[in-house]
Amino acid sequence: MPVVTASTRQHSHDDAPDTAAAFARLAGLPDGPRRQALRDEIVGLWLPMAHRVASRYRGRGERVEDLNQVAALGLVKAVNRYDPSLGNAFESYAVPTITGEIKRHFRDHMWTLHVPRRVQDLRNRVRAALKELSQTTPGRRPTVTELAAHTRLSEDDVRTGLEALDCFVALSLDAELPGSEDGYGLADTLGESDAGYDLVVDREAVRPALRTLSERDRTILYLRFFRGMTQSDIARQLGISQMHVSRLISNCCTALREQVRSDVT
Repeated sequence: MPVVTASTRQHSHDDAPDTAAAFARLAGLPDGPRRQALRDEIVGLWLPMAHRVASRYRGRGERVEDLNQVAALGLVKAVNRYDPSLGNAFESYAVPTITGEIKRHFRDHMWTLHVPRRVQDLRNRVRAALKELSQTTPGRRPTVTELAAHTRLSEDDVRTGLEALDCFVALSLDAELPGSEDGYGLADTLGESDAGYDLVVDREAVRPALRTLSERDRTILYLRFFRGMTQSDIARQLGISQMHVSRLISNCCTALREQVRSDVT
């Protein structure tokens, strides 16, 4: 003999059964097999409603089966926490609970990139505005200005929300760019560190210190580091020994290093 039956009386939706009496009995049962069986029966009656709530989130990158499972989990939590003595209809309590569970699922599991909660909220508002305005602007995408006016957000916030629309799934760096005919991929658009910038910084930092050296010392450093000459070649050109050239280079580099450090500090 079934413990719960779905009433033919219509509620706010056709998938909202009359389980008030069942919840009253559930509240009076102690933990055990009878309470578990009654709870499972109530959950089964309300599953169509949970699936209806889940259907609102279709087309957002998650499978329908997974959405229904998350909604069912939210429904179980709602049944466990519902207190009929407060006088509120179960549906009015369950829908926000199920919706919150689905939103948490998207927030915690569906974003490939970590996106702050504020940006997620902007994305949701912009996404809803795009859907609403697309009915009044057929044939074209709503502009940033139109979205800002509709959402009462700044245009910068709208642009942030638009950028976040694609953050659920990250493309592979090997993915070919739209419109590319020669296999030009995302990896080809990435920049890399340019050692030339560091070289410019180093040269500018050492320039004042070089002016403090004698003309001969500057000539030796120029021939060694800019002309690529060996110490032996420099020694022959200047008419001094190779050992002397080595000591001069070492002393000059030490003096320049100390000078640059003192200028920085």
